[in-house]
Amino acid sequence: MILQDTIVALATPSGAGAVAIIRVSGPEAVEQVATVFHSVKNKDLRKQKTHTLHLGYIKDGEKIIDQVLVSLFKGTNSYTGEPTVEISCHGSVFIQQQIIQLLLRNGVRMATAGEFTMRSFLNGKMDLSQAEAVADLIASDNEASHQLAMQQMRGGFSNEIANLREQLLNFASLIELELDFSEEDVEFADRTEFRKLLERIQFVIKRLIDSFAVGNVIKNGIPVAIVGEPNVGKSTLLNALLNEERAIVSDIAGTTRDTIEDELVINGIGFRFIDTAGIRETKDVVENIGIQKTFEKIDQAQVVLYLLESSKFQVSSSQYIEEIERVKNQYPQKSLLVIINKADLLDASQIEDLKKQIDNLLFISAKEKIGVETLKEQLLNLVNTGALRNNETIVTNTRHYDSLIKALEEIQKVQYGLDTHLSADLMAIDIRQALYHFGEITGQVSNDELLGNIFSKFCIGK
Repeated sequence: MILQDTIVALATPSGAGAVAIIRVSGPEAVEQVATVFHSVKNKDLRKQKTHTLHLGYIKDGEKIIDQVLVSLFKGTNSYTGEPTVEISCHGSVFIQQQIIQLLLRNGVRMATAGEFTMRSFLNGKMDLSQAEAVADLIASDNEASHQLAMQQMRGGFSNEIANLREQLLNFASLIELELDFSEEDVEFADRTEFRKLLERIQFVIKRLIDSFAVGNVIKNGIPVAIVGEPNVGKSTLLNALLNEERAIVSDIAGTTRDTIEDELVINGIGFRFIDTAGIRETKDVVENIGIQKTFEKIDQAQVVLYLLESSKFQVSSSQYIEEIERVKNQYPQKSLLVIINKADLLDASQIEDLKKQIDNLLFISAKEKIGVETLKEQLLNLVNTGALRNNETIVTNTRHYDSLIKALEEIQKVQYGLDTHLSADLMAIDIRQALYHFGEITGQVSNDELLGNIFSKFCIGK
């Protein structure tokens, strides 16, 4: 890792805007900016206090490029943990390029993706899970994903892992000490307390592992497939949910031949709705491809909205009930909501008769937008947001989830060794492995390849 050079990048989105921020970080950051910055009050930037703002001009020789506001962060009191200067200039793309190119000519290097945050991690300003949360925070597009990223960035998840690791490390030290006195056959680690600790660690790890099911869908959005026969109102329902004409609606059967996807945030939770081709027997080659894609999308979805038309269901209810049961059996892990569309054409007695045939039926009119809000409430009920509301730690990162699974396996090996009176030297191997996997999460154990993979997913300038 190269930490001794000074880097520069645009910290705001590329393109023209009112203002832009150019970030410079590294041992020579203040010196490099001072050579091209001319204060309106003739101040020497190198002699100014940290965390101060200075108005002046960026000059290339005698040529003024722009009037700017410079933010000064000296020493380790910065985001990166090293001297940092942020130049706020006018948002012209030409001005941005001119300032960056001037600094590059003077010996500053262009930052790579995520390099500012990587330096923050390497300089001990945050651990690896917190650094990863920075990328999640930037990518958050709804209240729930934002809340999860903020909780992780503040160190909620890191603190839980660090606490588990510290407790296990204390006992590991005692176990290792026993190895030095193996000939005397002494026990420094209280086996009863050690067993209690292992049970506590397993409980916490399992809770964190279980939380991934919620965290992953909140972070990436919950995929919802809208399925059913042609012309039952799938596209109309998608339009009603999104409150816009997203999908083509027609009386002609088979209008939707490909899947149409769009996102909707309901009470802070992101849902990805997928309007699929109608399921039916057809000789149309293109439509058949669309139907094949429908089944692929059902496989990928977490929730399936099975849409039926009221008039057809009344005529062939037994056939549709069998079809619903077949879908339930084929996809037992998926949440299935059965919806009767065009309910505005039914009277109260007909609705009651239909309710007796299938449990938890939802009645809507997608065209008239009747029952759409009730459907949204039902979708929210399928998401266990209790942990989110209670501000509990929720795992959202696949890498963290994988490390927790491996740590749990090692802890269970230690538990087995304790129960079968395994020798301390063999238990110590499994304890070290568990500590290793905990360290992988927070970055106490890392390598250049892992860090490069993580930070390459960041935007340049962060």
